[in-house]
Parts: sequence; structure tokens; C-alpha cells
Amino acid sequence: MIYKSVIKAGKLFLLFYFILSSGNALNAQSIKDSTIVPTQFSGNIGITNNGFSIIPTFSFNSPAIISQMSWKKNKFSIEPDIRLAPDGTKGSILLWFRYNLINAGKFSLRSGIHPAVNWFPKNILVNENITEIYQLRRFLAWELAPSLKINKHFNTGVHYLQGNGLQQDGARTTHFVNLFISMSDINLSKQLKFNFVPSFYYLYLDKKEGTYFTATSSISHKKYPFSVQSTINKTIQTKIEGGKEFLWNIAFVHFLNTKK
Repeated sequence: MIYKSVIKAGKLFLLFYFILSSGNALNAQSIKDSTIVPTQFSGNIGITNNGFSIIPTFSFNSPAIISQMSWKKNKFSIEPDIRLAPDGTKGSILLWFRYNLINAGKFSLRSGIHPAVNWFPKNILVNENITEIYQLRRFLAWELAPSLKINKHFNTGVHYLQGNGLQQDGARTTHFVNLFISMSDINLSKQLKFNFVPSFYYLYLDKKEGTYFTATSSISHKKYPFSVQSTINKTIQTKIEGGKEFLWNIAFVHFLNTKK
């Protein structure tokens, strides 16, 4: 079963990769031909054995296609975030609208808002028979993210996210406070570089609370737009149901980028 899911995820990954690479090539051509300062495009697409939610307490517990894109001009950006199970039975789509409020030397402050939907299978009883349906849930959230750059390799900050469920069943009010330290572009060799982002976060979900540790690491090659990434998530203490005490994944990611 897992083998078939991985094969489906691989096929979907190749389809997404072809579409996004084609769009990236067209965007690069338009930049070359245009005299107007273009929108900057960047993003990534990857495949993982376990798709994590935007809040890493929760995951698909199955393979997933992951993709984050960004269309940015000046201080404003639009950033779709897609996480999709290979058979389409589980997924989430977020559409971020972000604005850099402050970018003064080593200090920056970002704000943002996003609508989101997720869906998943659910069994219900209809005429004394169990029937599987797909439930769609809608959310609206906003964020505030101050950060301080220590040097070219280190920065630290806080990410605050407040989410609101737009249906009666399911989560209604979420508060997520993440304190992180980012270590980036650490040279492992002449060609390999290492990134590491450990963090502690607090999660409030409908009057239940929890604290967690999470960390993401990646290794990439300086000449090729690929990386191998892994994320872990460990529960410190919680009263929130639905998450596992320990989660991990590994992902293969391709980066897309168009510079001005």
C-alpha cells in the first residue's frame, strides 16, 4: 500500500514539476523581453514520505507532494502553499498575502493573512451503512513575524499565527507561537552547504494547550537546485488530541527561482 502511494506521489510530483518548470521558463522569457521591472518569482516543489501541516503537530501520515511558491514585488508577495496526498484524498491549500512592514538593517517585521481549505476522508452512517465522504474545511488566519539577523549565517525570530475555523465542527480558534533560530549556508565542503532551523513552539487549540520542539535540516549542492530535507517534531507536553508524540519526514526538493 505504501509502495503504491509512493509511486502515485512520484507521478504527481513529475506532473507538478513539468507544469511549474514550464511556467518558470515562460516567466524568465517575459523578464528578458520586458522593459518593466517584473515580479520576482521563487518557489520549490518536493516529494516527502510524510506531509506535515503548516503547524507541525499534525501530519498526513502518508506520502505527499509539497509546494511553496512566491510572486513578490517590492514589499508585497502572494505565496500559495500546497500539500497534497498522491491519491488526492487528503490535502490543504493556503494562499498567503504577505507584506514586509519593516526592513531596517538587521531587523525585519513581516505581516500576512491567508484563506485556506483542507480536506480529508470521513466515514458517516447513512441508512445503516458506512459511507466514505470527503469533508472540506475552511480557515482564515493572520500572522506577525519579527526577526533579527545576527550575521550572514544566523538569525532568530518569532512567528505568531492566529487561525479561525469557519465551520462549527472542527477547530475554531488557534494560536501558534514559534521561537526559532536559523543557521543557513553553513559550508560542509566546497560544494555542499547545510541549513538547520530548531525551534520551540506553543500551540493553543480551542482551550487546549501544548508545547513542542521541532527542527528542520537540509543539505544542498551549490551548483544544483536540489536539496534533501528532514523535519522532526517532538511533543514536550500537551492536552491537544490528534497529534503523535513524535513525527518525522524526509523530502527531496527542487528549487525554482527567477531573479530580476
